[in-house]
Amino acid sequence: MQEGESKIAALGRNAAEWHLIGHLQSNKARKAVELFDVIHSVDSVELAQRLERICAEEGREKLSIFVHLDLAGEETKSGIAEKDLPELTAYLKTCKNLKFDGLMLLPPFFDDPEATRPYFKRLKTIRDELAANNAFSNGKGELSMGMSHDFEVAIEEGATVVRIGTAIFGERSITTPESV
Repeated sequence: MQEGESKIAALGRNAAEWHLIGHLQSNKARKAVELFDVIHSVDSVELAQRLERICAEEGREKLSIFVHLDLAGEETKSGIAEKDLPELTAYLKTCKNLKFDGLMLLPPFFDDPEATRPYFKRLKTIRDELAANNAFSNGKGELSMGMSHDFEVAIEEGATVVRIGTAIFGERSITTPESV
């Protein structure tokens, strides 16, 4: 959130389509609605309700969201458990402002990127099941999976969005507007 806010301030809100990737704390939801075009990290009904309410209050007619699934059960990562996905999906179908456009996954890190394949396959299966039930506002459902280390495997398994900032920009820390 902090890195995105500084980059948006430096480059301009209309310079790009801005995606928020990473855990979104509910107390930063209003700022996220103001700044980002797509939020990849909706991980609870409560967060979705908050975003929907804020969109209505701010007059924002459309906010694209991806549901962040936790398929590995890692305590150090956020994401909704697969068993809780039906409740969130049902809520998203009732939303006027939130547009459920896809699923996002951060699998465990493995030295061998091939080890991520089962997680990517599972996410694709879940996406296909949701798409068959008309869960997505865009029809097909995007798959945001794969980072600089494992994006080739993710693409092979159907990723439509990959997150390769490190491959493009190198390792970095949080930036300030002056360093953008």
